[in-house]
Amino acid sequence: MIRRELEYFFGAIRFFTRLPVPGWVGHSADALNHSARYFPAVGLVVGGIGALVYWLALHVWPQPVAVLLSMAATLYATGGFHEDGLSDTADGLGGGWDKQRILDIMKDSRVGSYGVIAMVLALLGKFVLLSSLAPALVPWALLAGHAVSRFCATTLLASMDYVREDASSKARPLATRMSGGNLLVALCFAAAPLVLLPWWKALVGVALAAMATLWLAGKFRRWLGGYTGDCLGAVQQVAEIGFYLGVVINLA
Repeated sequence: MIRRELEYFFGAIRFFTRLPVPGWVGHSADALNHSARYFPAVGLVVGGIGALVYWLALHVWPQPVAVLLSMAATLYATGGFHEDGLSDTADGLGGGWDKQRILDIMKDSRVGSYGVIAMVLALLGKFVLLSSLAPALVPWALLAGHAVSRFCATTLLASMDYVREDASSKARPLATRMSGGNLLVALCFAAAPLVLLPWWKALVGVALAAMATLWLAGKFRRWLGGYTGDCLGAVQQVAEIGFYLGVVINLA
């Protein structure tokens, strides 16, 4: 039982990051589908890497430099996996006029102007927002932001249909609807780091992340009738930015 759950967890690590996993971890479509409940836990790992790099860098460099290095560390850990999804989604929704055309554009390896703009704004936005936080809050914001945003992406697995028909799609194993029990497990991993932040900042952050998710989900339903792997990446990125917006907000 424990070994099986560890295999699912490490399977999620292998799928969403470039981090090494034990050699005994197998790979199958069924195992990847079960690993979906650990997606926010992957966010804790990636956010933890960013938080550690930030904390170490802050001892010798100004906060903006520490934030930049932490972002570079998380990008290196994930290989820009979710950023690529955001870029492809922006190109598809920006340049397509019907479902098939949007899907074709999203599958194209070339990056268009919409994708470039989306990536630049996302990276710049995260840099500005994290640099605007009180230095002591940044590590906890990174942990919570990465976990919560991945939970937001996970909600699409439980509420929407996978729309690509090609069996070669990398995210095809995630096409099975996620159960309520697995979603609850994912929620626990997403909620855990929120206790490290002031409660009202965490609440506003979660609210804005949820709004961003609902906004994108509405677009996906309207134009695609469901989601693709790129859509999951786009939700993760936009929800993460929404969460940081909430944490940065000053209600005084």
